[in-house]
This record gives sequence, C-alpha cells and structure tokens, in this order.
Amino acid sequence: MSDAADNPGTVPDQSHPPIPSDATIILPVRNTLLFPGMVLPLTIGPPASIAAAQEATRGGRKIGLLLQDDPAVEQPGPEHLRRVGTIAEVLRYVTSGETHYVICRGVRRFRIDEFLTGFPYLVARITEIGVSEVMTPDIEARVHLLKMRARDAIGLLPSAPAEIGPAIDSLDSPTMLADFIAGIIDVPASEKQDLLETFDVTLLLDKLLGLLAKRIQVLQLSKEIGEQTQQTLSSQQREHILREQLRQIQKELGDDDVKSTELKELAEKIDKAGMPKDAEEQARRELRRLERLPETAAEYGMVRSYLDWLVELPWSKLDPERIDIAEARRILDEDHYGLEKVKRRIVEYLAVRKLNPDGKSPILCFVGPPGVGKTSLGQSIARATGRKFVRLSLGGVHDESEIRGHRRTYIGALPGNIIQSIHKAGTRNPVMMLDEMDKLGAGFHGDPAAALLEVLDPEQNATFRDNYVAVPFDLTKVLFIGTANVIDNIPVAVRDRMEMIEMPGYIEDEKLAIARRYLVKRQLAAAGLTEQQCQTSDEVLRAIIRDYTREAGVRNLERRIGAICRHAAMRIAEGNATRVIITVADLETILGPKLFEQEIAMRTSVPGVATGLAWTPAGGDILFVEATSIPGRGKLILTGQLGDVMKESAQAALTLVKSRAAEFGIDPAESQKSDVHVHVPAGAIPKDGPSAGVAMFLALTSLFTGRTIRSDTAMTGEISLRGLVLPIGGVKEKVLAAIQAGITTVMLPARNRKDIEDIPENARDRIRFVWLERVDDAIAAALNPPNFSEPGLSHTTHTATTEKRAARSG
Repeated sequence: MSDAADNPGTVPDQSHPPIPSDATIILPVRNTLLFPGMVLPLTIGPPASIAAAQEATRGGRKIGLLLQDDPAVEQPGPEHLRRVGTIAEVLRYVTSGETHYVICRGVRRFRIDEFLTGFPYLVARITEIGVSEVMTPDIEARVHLLKMRARDAIGLLPSAPAEIGPAIDSLDSPTMLADFIAGIIDVPASEKQDLLETFDVTLLLDKLLGLLAKRIQVLQLSKEIGEQTQQTLSSQQREHILREQLRQIQKELGDDDVKSTELKELAEKIDKAGMPKDAEEQARRELRRLERLPETAAEYGMVRSYLDWLVELPWSKLDPERIDIAEARRILDEDHYGLEKVKRRIVEYLAVRKLNPDGKSPILCFVGPPGVGKTSLGQSIARATGRKFVRLSLGGVHDESEIRGHRRTYIGALPGNIIQSIHKAGTRNPVMMLDEMDKLGAGFHGDPAAALLEVLDPEQNATFRDNYVAVPFDLTKVLFIGTANVIDNIPVAVRDRMEMIEMPGYIEDEKLAIARRYLVKRQLAAAGLTEQQCQTSDEVLRAIIRDYTREAGVRNLERRIGAICRHAAMRIAEGNATRVIITVADLETILGPKLFEQEIAMRTSVPGVATGLAWTPAGGDILFVEATSIPGRGKLILTGQLGDVMKESAQAALTLVKSRAAEFGIDPAESQKSDVHVHVPAGAIPKDGPSAGVAMFLALTSLFTGRTIRSDTAMTGEISLRGLVLPIGGVKEKVLAAIQAGITTVMLPARNRKDIEDIPENARDRIRFVWLERVDDAIAAALNPPNFSEPGLSHTTHTATTEKRAARSG
C-alpha cells in the first residue's frame, strides 16, 4: 500500500489456495499509520496490495496494516515490514480512474506470528494485543495533563479543525485518548510506530506527553518568530517574509548570518585568486556593492554570479610545461601514422617553445579534409606538453557574443566561449583547439570572426577583454590551434594571424597501415572482441578501401570495419562460431554491393569523354567531362551545375579548338553547323574552378577528331587562349584521387612540378606524370591513334595533321 497514488498495474492472478480461517491478509503502508479507533482513506498502488484489498472486501475479512521500513521499496516482502501493526476493517473500496482507495477503521493492535507462503499477497498468522484499561490515580493524572497539552497544541495551530478540542474532551478511556492523539500528532512515521508498539498504557501516555511538549515548544517558537518578523517588516517588504523568518531562526539558534558568511568567503577567495591589480580592484568594488545590497534585491544574484566568475578564473595558475622533444616525437608517431611534414613542423614548434618559453609563438592551423586527424593532433600536442586540452567548436557560430560574451546588464549573461573554456580547463596555459574555423558565420549580432582577431593576435591577446568579465585577461600562455577544411572560407584577416599547415588525404597504403594499427583494434574493443575472435587480412582491408570508401580521411573506413566487427560479434554471441575469419568474399554479404566501381575505361571508351581531376573540401576526386554535337548554329550548351569560372573555361576551350581546327584536322565548316553540348556529371553537385580547362579542351578535341582519350589518363590544368597550360592548386589531393580511381597517368601543368614533393614517394612511384607546357603536349599524350573506320577523320586528314605538327616541332 502507498500513501501516494501509484499506477495500479495488473492485478495478480487470483487462483490460490483458500486463506486459512486463522490467517489475516497483510497490507504494507509507507508513511501513514492507522491507530485503533481511527478512520482513514488509504491509497493503494502495487498490484499485490490491490489484490489483497479486493480479497478482503470480497470476503468481508479484516486486514492487517504494517509499516514499511523503507518507503522506497515498491514490492515489499516480510523482511521489509515491522512486526506490530493495526487490525482494520475495510469500510469501503473506491476506484477513481486508475487509482484505488480503501477506507479503513482501526480495531486493535496485533503482532505477527508467522508469514504464510503460496499467496499472491502477504498473509500471516497474528496475535491480537489489547491495552490495559485500569484507571489508577497516576494514569488519571496523566490523562488530565495530556488533554491540557493537546488543547495547548491545538491553540497554537492556525488552521486546526474546531471539532478536535471537544472530541478530546469527550474521551475518558486512556487507551482511546492516547490512540486518538497519536493518530493526529504531527510526528514522523517511525515515532508513531514506536507509540503503536507501546502496550503499557502508562508508558504510552508518558511518550505522548514528551512528544506533545516538543511540538508545543516548536509551535511557540514559530509563533514568536513570526510576531518578531511582522514587527520589523514594512508593508513594502511583506513579500520577503520567508527570508526574514529564516534569518530570525538562525539568530535564535545562534548561527552566523548566511550573507555575512558568504561575503567573508568571497573576500578570502579574492585574496587567494592572484588577480592582476585592475581585476582585484574591480572585484573589491563589486564586493562592497554586494554588502550594501539586500539579498532580495534583483541585482544581488547578478553581482554574486559575476564575483563567482572572477574568483574562479585561473588568473595566476599555470600548469608546469614539460617539453621533451624525443617524447613528443614518440607520442606523435604513436598516435598518428604518416603526416611526416606536419609532425616535423609540430616538433619544430615545441623545440622553439622549449628554448624560448616566453616568446610569442605562432598560432597553428591544420587545414585538410574531414577524417585526416586534425583534432586528434591537437590532443597529441596537449599530451606531449603535459597541458590540459579544451576544444571549442566554431561551426555554426554567428554571434559575436559567443566569443566575447554578453554584457552583465542582460538577463542570463555569461562570459564568451573563450573565457568559459579557460575556466573549464582550470589553468591559464591549456591547449585550446578552435575547431571548424572555416564554418563561422556572420549574423545581425555581429561577426564572430572579427572577435577572433584579438584572440589570435599575439601582440593583442595579452589584454583580451571579455564583455562579461569587463577586465583584461592574459591569453598569451594559451596554445591556440585551429582546424579548417577550406582555407578560402576563413576571413583574410584571421588567416593572416595563423600559420597554415596543410594535411592532405591518405593514399591506400597509408589507410591500410592506419587501419591495421589503430582502427581494427579500436573497433574490436568497441565490439567486445579479441584479435583471435575476429581476424581480417590485408586483402580484406584493401578491398574495403577500394570498393566501399572513397575519401581523403579514414572515418568511413572505420565505420566499415566496425560493421565487420559487429557481424562477427553477432555470430559469436549467437553461438554459431567461436572465431570468425573475414574474407573478401564475405564483404558483399556484410557491407552490401560495392559502392565504387573502376568505371574509367568504360566511360572514356568513346570520343568526347575526358577524365578530369577536382579538389573538394573532403579531398580530391575525379570528374568526367562529356561533349557531344548536334545539328545547329555553333552554339555552346553547358550543363551539370557549373559555376561561372568553369563556364568560362568551357568557352575558352571551344574557342581554342575552333581557332586551331585546321591544325587538328577538323573541318571548320562542320563545327559552325553543329551545337556543342558539354556536360559534367554528377549534375546535382555544384562545380566551379578553372582547373578543368585541359579536360574540356581534350574532350572537345576528341569529339571533333573522333579519337578517344586514353582510359588510364587523367588531367588537370587551366588553359589560355594561346594554348598555354597554367598552374593549379590541390595537386596532392588530385593525385591521390587518381590513384584511388585506378589511374596510372596524370597530366599536370609543368609549373606545378614543385608540388610533386608533397606527394608520398610510394604514391609517386605508382603514377606516370606528364608535364604540360601547352595543350599540344596534352593531345600527344592523351589521345589514342585514330580509328580510320570511324567517320569524321580520314586517313588523309590524319596524315596531314601529323605532318603539320612535325613541322612545327621541328
């Protein structure tokens, strides 16, 4: 039974042996006790209690009420119940919605002899206990005193029912009087249980007299406090009566004033905070202001919160910085595979910090596609230097107050994310990673990128001023590290304050090593497997890299490995196997059909199709340029969501082809009678940039000459109307994308020859590079010999073209 309405649940099955005639149904109660002679409604909730009450009502049986030791137990057993309770009659059983009530009248006390088993609710054999009714002079005196104290207590209660006093006066039986007062007195259930377990009437009356004396003392003190409070309050302060009463109570108890204690603690914290002079003066001014404010003032909480922020900031706390170059190399090599140039630059940075700790070191910014390890590099730097690491995500931040904080005049004002991160780190020299800096956005609340200028400038951040803190805070000891996917999206002024370290994607061999060294172990641990229970070979991992992922980083690769580990865990958990060996043939069953096919040869087997190389924020990628002609008036049609720069590249390529039509063996009259349609799949993805100029030129040349382009060749480069091939960016990403797509020959602008050093040596060995000075070099390297059976190019035309090219080169 519960004193609060509970969900009744489902009533247990009523099929059980008949209850013996000398047994009694037991109902547990949580916080309310029923004394003999009292009538109370009780709420029941647990299904077993509902079934017990229904059985007692149905059979006209009395029930025994026992107090639970722990009210939190939902399904109490015999071990949770007291052994003395009250026999009660069920006067009425009521249901209201899903809530069940029983109205009971107490009869007499009882004691448990034994609990019976085999019933869906508690059943026990009991012994009923009566209380002696002998009236002696001692008992009569106690009865008289008890009535007097009861009337005194009732007089101190502001809302006591008027009928309680006459009811007490009408009771002459010591036991009935004691039980009545015990039932209405406001004391904990444990103390009422003690009264219920007292069978000697003299002792029972003495205990009640003691409890009533305590209650009268408390009620009198409360009344005095209320009267004193009422006299000191004006009509405008009545709304704060509860706080004033609390102060009077503490005064009566001899405790120090809470506000005085808080102000003393704040003063001690200001002394220990080690603030600079300006900040300490500001804190003490605010503390004096707080002393003059009443606790009920609206500004009290605002000033108190401000002081809490001031004293908790690590003004003078610096974690000891330990820089061991050899240990730093070991940690970087342990946490990251490859990235040799990046790790070398980090070690150089740490070496300068070690030799010149007070110098103004540059702020690093890691730039690269998702999943290449930018954020984890920051964590490795923190581990190598022994500093705290905090990460501040700037993606989607469009309010300057997110960086600089809100002024204290605003409701709910807080410091900006910079100060909050410093507070979280608990030190003035953490490693703070500013993640996704290229995804900052400006809104009508200001430009957060402009707020970062002061943060990231070593000449200015010694006096960084947060709007909430309103005093300068020194950020020179913070090691800031930024991350971004695209440099161009970072404002120029912010970019100028950082040193950009590019982190291009991984080649297949690097991904294999990363998977074998880190990803497989991590996913095996996540799936609860050991290396013996789930085994994968390098061939399986290479197949996943080639056929199921095409990315610069390794996030999707880790997800695919995780799917394999979960598949093995399912088989082992089902008992179908104790060890699972994954083969290449199993991948289609686990991961589904291949997501990427080597489609280069198929798509470039017809004239007019060229394979280009593109750069994206997620790394390099290949794209196809398709050209075809239809009868018309020489118009150029462009599709595939091309940007303005790419459209201009297509127009320049067509103009260049037409200007040298005779040289390439193309009939100029034919080109004037046909419309040219250039399309770049996939049409749903926007594309822009000048680096597709060579691919567009070759696609148009292939279309007009009828010669196909080599299927193993991809190209990139901007072209001019004079036929020059101009340099482009993203060489490493584009070459890695070509390797992933199965390309063996890559044509690059000759002026990009210096960028070849950025490509890993094992990747360079797998690619043949063709360096382009002019578009003629691209034609010679990429176009297949003509198929004379195809219309559009005769043997005579091809011979003439070859002779012209030989004469020009000679």
